[in-house]
Amino acid sequence: MSVLEFRPQGIYCRQGDFYIDPWRPVERALITHGHSDHARYGSKKYLCTEIAAPVIRHRLGDVKIETIPYEKEINLNGVNISFHPAGHVPGSAQILAEIKGERWVVSGDYKVVDDGLSTPFKPIKCHSFISECTFGLPAFNWLPQEEIFREINTWWRQCNKEGLTPVLAAYGLGKAQRLISGIDNNIGPILTHGAIEKTNQIMREQKIAIPETTLISSKLKLNDFKNALILAPPSALSTPWIKKFGKISAGYASGWMAIRGIKRRRAVDKGFVISDHADWAGLNWAIRETGAEKIFVTHGYTESFSKWLRFKGLNASVVKTEFATAEEDI
Repeated sequence: MSVLEFRPQGIYCRQGDFYIDPWRPVERALITHGHSDHARYGSKKYLCTEIAAPVIRHRLGDVKIETIPYEKEINLNGVNISFHPAGHVPGSAQILAEIKGERWVVSGDYKVVDDGLSTPFKPIKCHSFISECTFGLPAFNWLPQEEIFREINTWWRQCNKEGLTPVLAAYGLGKAQRLISGIDNNIGPILTHGAIEKTNQIMREQKIAIPETTLISSKLKLNDFKNALILAPPSALSTPWIKKFGKISAGYASGWMAIRGIKRRRAVDKGFVISDHADWAGLNWAIRETGAEKIFVTHGYTESFSKWLRFKGLNASVVKTEFATAEEDI
């Protein structure tokens, strides 16, 4: 039985008449998380986790959103639906669709390590698993995040000694809040770009523990940047906005920093390898834990990763999607 199928609009459940993370406007969209390649504007009805909803509403505007807590089961036209933690960003989910005992899971984006901020990933037993493989090569193996936080702290202190302002580029939903929660804010104040600070405020209103940060505004004076760490979305590094901080050292926090060529192309001084996606070992572990008979891989190193899974004896194939693998997203 094929619980889900792949259509031009996205991943579709015919019996339930809904899509999961559609990339075209549809009648009913089930959304794994709030990143723009998964939560797109134009659908009539949205369903997501309670934690993800505030950010999705902020990003999509006045849309009709229904919410569901993790692991609660509902029935849509004879299809049992439940959302389960994906560990990617706060509120992110894997979506389980089940018809007469046939279980399919759409992972969305996920990471299998506990970042201390998102609800930790939980593998779901299923017959078919639709998995991302953004970092589906053996070269991608993440160090413990505590080591990366220490690297950032050391760089920050060194910048203070040298009279430089450290500017750290990080994706504004998930990655930025993870960094704010993990680095040592005793070194100095953490100042944030408006796009990041708005997300911080939304999460704080949800009682998610985001440490104190200060919005960068015209009211701040040059002295306010002394010993501060500037946290900004990657796109800000190439705008005139960056000039207000004087002499800077530019850093970039992304899994892609494991590739030297991308670090050079981004023209940054420091690259910190930290991602909200599973690495090679994490992908393999997650897939193994599902016990799935069929694996569909999306966005990333799909051809090589699916070939590897088939070598391991799994029934794996590639699904073309419009989910992003852009450097700045991860």
